[in-house]
Amino acid sequence: MIVMTEKESRRYEIIKELIDGVLDGTEASRQIGLSVRQTKRLKVGVIKKGVAGVIHKNRGKPSNRKIDGKIIEKATKLLKEKYPDFKPTFASEKLFELHNIKISKETTRQIMAKEKLWKIKARRQPKNKHLWRPRKDNYGQMQQFDGSYHLWLEDRNEEMCLLASIDDATGRITKAVFAKNEGVESVSTFWKEYIEEMGIPVMVYLDKYSTYKINHKNAVDNKDLMTQFGRMMRQVGCELVSAHSPEAKGRVERLFGTLQDRLVKEMRLAGIKTQDEANEFLKKYIPKFNEKFAVVPNKKADLHKKASNRMKEKMPQIFSVQNARKINNDYTVMFKTKYYQLDSTQDIVVYKKDAVIVEEHLTGEVKIRMKDIYLKYSILPERPKKQCSVDLIAITQKIPSSWKPPRNHPWRNSLIFAK
Repeated sequence: MIVMTEKESRRYEIIKELIDGVLDGTEASRQIGLSVRQTKRLKVGVIKKGVAGVIHKNRGKPSNRKIDGKIIEKATKLLKEKYPDFKPTFASEKLFELHNIKISKETTRQIMAKEKLWKIKARRQPKNKHLWRPRKDNYGQMQQFDGSYHLWLEDRNEEMCLLASIDDATGRITKAVFAKNEGVESVSTFWKEYIEEMGIPVMVYLDKYSTYKINHKNAVDNKDLMTQFGRMMRQVGCELVSAHSPEAKGRVERLFGTLQDRLVKEMRLAGIKTQDEANEFLKKYIPKFNEKFAVVPNKKADLHKKASNRMKEKMPQIFSVQNARKINNDYTVMFKTKYYQLDSTQDIVVYKKDAVIVEEHLTGEVKIRMKDIYLKYSILPERPKKQCSVDLIAITQKIPSSWKPPRNHPWRNSLIFAK
């Protein structure tokens, strides 16, 4: 007894009509959905074998691509023990990379679903569709920059912030660093190193820092970040563009989503426990990531501009935190509860109430600048006493008097006052 599928049964009926002359070869091939040549082969098969002529020869035989049961068993064990929270695609990559087990991501998905490690979900259309912004044409034309607070080392360490820039044209991670926060110092250090290593990009695209980031427990100086960072970018000649929503800078947002899945698990497998170890790991991880996920740009030019020698000399000044102050009457400058006494000898004439810029360098050094000249100073151990203002009052204040001249005083004998 031969069991046929509905498709095979229909084919058999059409071929019989072809053999009986009811249909010609062209019409029969059209109804079956095969070429005329393939239809002729089926006709010959039915003439020779009858019904068996339309049944596939491999019916009931094991597939040539069937995976050995021992390999499936080994893969299942590894997935349960080492990769239970991995996504199927990533898990299949790790099985091949670390265990030399080559199975498709679909096979991995089926194994994980069977073992209840993965739940197959139907794809849903997003409620609000955002139009894709075309990529820039050239490498270095635009860098999307952002920071992501996350438990990157899971329960092995506290929450850290990953600062990362991704090239818009290629999707390459151009730089990534783990920092404690997304504050002025961390961002300044990031971009100073970026420009020294890569050059100056045409523009940097970042979000208007959200309330969440500004008020984050690790955020020390985020409220001042946009002002300082905007000045730094202007001084190096880089355009700063602010996105008004996460979707506007979608590539860096998707990058963080991918890294929060893949990078977290990679560092777990590597046994990374500290921020320093994580930053060392990034140096090896980023090239591999770029090799896998980067795309070819529309044009081949690299639009990064190398910093001039003059700019390199001014880098410490440019990437310092700068605040305006005025010189007090006693030639002191107050900054962050400290008093800086200016020396009596300077390379520029200094007056009271003159405006100066106080620079906090990344090295921790504080410098006071006036018209591109750095002033010499010493830090006072305590707040100076207000002697000057007391003396001024004593000199200028009128002293009241109740004394009156006698009647015979010459002043009283003048004609004007004579009675």
